[in-house]
Amino acid sequence: MILYGYALSSASYRVRIALALKGLPVTSVPLDLRAGEQKLERFLQINSQGLVPAMALDDGTVLTQSVAIIEYLDEINPDPPLLPRAPSQRARVRALAQAIICDVHPLNNLRVLQYLEKDLRQDKAARDAWYAHWVQLGFEALERRLVGDSATGRYCHGDAPTVADVCLVPQVFNARRFAVDLQAYPRIVGIDAACRELPEFQGAAPDRQV
Repeated sequence: MILYGYALSSASYRVRIALALKGLPVTSVPLDLRAGEQKLERFLQINSQGLVPAMALDDGTVLTQSVAIIEYLDEINPDPPLLPRAPSQRARVRALAQAIICDVHPLNNLRVLQYLEKDLRQDKAARDAWYAHWVQLGFEALERRLVGDSATGRYCHGDAPTVADVCLVPQVFNARRFAVDLQAYPRIVGIDAACRELPEFQGAAPDRQV
């Protein structure tokens, strides 16, 4: 398998974590998003959206969208599982993950921040205020959900990492990059710390990529 990604991309980070948890080997092909390599025709032939990650399988099939890739990996290599077995619990984990990847991340990814700066001519302070607003709004709701639900354990769901944790850790990493104050979210911070004790999460971190 070949993974096209970017070290600081939250979506790529998610897939790297999932691959590590599954113990699956992959060849990494880094793209420099800030230099616009994802918009080059040779990559658009791989993923017409011009987004990372994209994963090419051995038979030439290309998978896109991080959670679709993660669920594919979970289906072809179900141990350890990244989704619970019970349907209601699976729905809970998916909802936690989607609260991050649908309601927080799209509002503060690189292309949105670049649009704010270059097209809307917002300065760094305005850009960072935009970023912090949407992270804090999402994290407030997520923290409330995690604290108020007995299904939360050491991780977002019980005592083993799931797709929800795979999505949470990259978002916390990015929040810290942009100096977002996380003191109001002790459960999120605690789960992030528990995840980052695991070698699979450590090895997938942006500063460990070459």
